[in-house]
Amino acid sequence: MNSCELVTLISAVASSISQNKTSEEIALIASILVQLGDTLATISILKSKEEEQ
Repeated sequence: MNSCELVTLISAVASSISQNKTSEEIALIASILVQLGDTLATISILKSKEEEQ
């Protein structure tokens, strides 16, 4: 999958998730996904540091 296909897929998923949701529900889902991404980034950095040692 190239970068353009990935962006298109992510946009389609976001559009699908937002269907029939209120603005508050969409904001909550967005904040949950941001936290998930940040946590995965933290885990990835820690794993890289562990692998270096």
